[in-house]
Amino acid sequence: MQPETGNAQAPEEGLEQLMKRYQDGEAAAARTLVDRLSTQLYLFFSTSMGNRAEAEDMLQEAWLRIHRVRHTYRASEPVLPWIYAIARHVRVDHYRRRQRIARREVASDILPEPPAPQPPSPDLPSFCELMAALPESQREVLTMLKVNGLSIEEVARATASTAGAVKQKAHRAYDRLRSLLETRGTAGGGGKR
Repeated sequence: MQPETGNAQAPEEGLEQLMKRYQDGEAAAARTLVDRLSTQLYLFFSTSMGNRAEAEDMLQEAWLRIHRVRHTYRASEPVLPWIYAIARHVRVDHYRRRQRIARREVASDILPEPPAPQPPSPDLPSFCELMAALPESQREVLTMLKVNGLSIEEVARATASTAGAVKQKAHRAYDRLRSLLETRGTAGGGGKR
């Protein structure tokens, strides 16, 4: 028997060379790597998941990660353990993500009905009426703080003032609103709160 004179390389040797060319930016090497290893990686994912769609998603995620970190591969090392380490991390991350989602999902046959909106009390002023009763500077600060959710420091920067001035305007606005509500409450129905 004569030894084969054709391509007698071990598949791993070819993979290392392909990976090196891929690191150097050769698109054909990347395509060849994907073609040669995708079936193996897909089997790796599908045996643990049992779900074809999830296995395909993980395969794509693995190739994206490999592409992002290809510069970390050391040419002196075998490529398969490096790729499978990345694939294992993808699988673990996918499992954890699935567990997080499962913990947050609530199984229910019948969804609860949201409570019916309560009509505003006729003796209380509307939000617009309350805000109109404030001076412009207090209205501006209160709107940024409570409606837009900005912090005191952010409001100070936006209004070109200090945090202390913003706090003072907000405090005065709260006092004014409180007195308006108390006055309206005692006049309209005996001070309900």
